[in-house]
Parts: sequence; structure tokens; C-alpha cells
Amino acid sequence: MGLLSNRLDKKNLKPGDHIYSWRHAYIYAHHGVYLGDDKVVHFTRLGQEVGTGTGLDVLIISSMPPPRLVTCPTCNHTDISNGIITSCLNCFLNGGLLYRFEYSVNPVVFLANPRGGTCTLAASDPPETVIHRANYLVKNGFGCYNILKNNCIHFAIYCKTGRLVSDKKTMSPSRLMASIIGQPLEAVFSSSLELMKASGVAPYCVNRYVADIGKKSDVIS
Repeated sequence: MGLLSNRLDKKNLKPGDHIYSWRHAYIYAHHGVYLGDDKVVHFTRLGQEVGTGTGLDVLIISSMPPPRLVTCPTCNHTDISNGIITSCLNCFLNGGLLYRFEYSVNPVVFLANPRGGTCTLAASDPPETVIHRANYLVKNGFGCYNILKNNCIHFAIYCKTGRLVSDKKTMSPSRLMASIIGQPLEAVFSSSLELMKASGVAPYCVNRYVADIGKKSDVIS
């Protein structure tokens, strides 16, 4: 992966890849799993979500793409009551750029990455296992969409790793924000620990590290 970008060319896509595309001025990314043959499985809100009761409900608005004026001849969204959609890659991207979420990332690279929600310390399962999980969830659902506890990135990470965060502990809004919004790029290139402490970057990095699915203790496999 690149230090500042996981940008991916479509021709380099592989079945089982966890992909994402930034939405709304890079505030929020929508995540999914690439099945191959131009198909992506992704988890959307569809009006059945549980909100947070905080400003996050305004910030992280619906991941469902806006209605298209022209119906896509490839996609079929007639049965999406459980919020899980199988769509073509273009519909998933919705005009955005393509990125690949990285797994088994070195801790140094993980902490240096200026944005959360782009990589994890956890290892991915083999592509055939990832695709099997995704297809199973298309038929059986992934529960009710919840901005904090059960969203598109949780869905994609579960498909890739088989790991879920236990309901016993809920990620705080501050930790959620640490996984979504990046800190200023200058922090990445600063070698001064005092500067990091003063700017609040060190606590941000620690929060990201502790909250990562590869480090959390309250995980169900």
C-alpha cells in the first residue's frame, strides 16, 4: 500500500478484495467486497438503521447512492430488504475513485497513515472464504444497520476476517471519528513527539491502534 493512498486501478482488482470509495468531500467512505465479474457486495442503510442521537447522524449520511435517472442494466436491487446489495462496480463507486482496504499492515505504517478506515493490522482470510461469507450474508443479512456498531466497513471486515466486535463494548463516537476522519498530513512527517502530543495526534493514533480489529480483545471470531 502507499503511505498516503490505497488508490487502485480497476484492472488490478481481484475477487475477494475489500474496496471503498470516498463520499461527500472525503468525509466518509463506502465499503464493499469485490466478487469478480464486475460485481460488488455492500451493506447500506436503506432506512432501517439505528442512529446515534448525536451529530454523527448528520455527518455520516446515507451510504445508499442517490436514485439514478437511468436504470442500470446490470444491477438488480429489487430484493434488498436486509440492506445488502450486489451491484456493478460503477454503481458502487457512484462516480468516485476506487481504493483497496489493506490487511496485515505493519504497525508503523498503520500509525503513519493519516486517515483511519483504510487499513488494519488484522490478516485477511483466503479469497474463496471471503466470497463465501459475502454470498452467505446476501441471503441471510447482517443485522440492522447501526452507524457506530454495524455499518458497511464492519460488513466488509467481517467478510475478510470473520471477526466481529462484541456488543459488550461499543466504540465511542471519538474512536469512531478517529477511524473515519484523518488528521493533518503534517503530523505524518513530524518526528517530534512533543509536537504530536501538543497537537493531539498521539492520542488520535493510540485510539486508532487500540480500536483496530486486529488488536481489540472484545472480538468474536
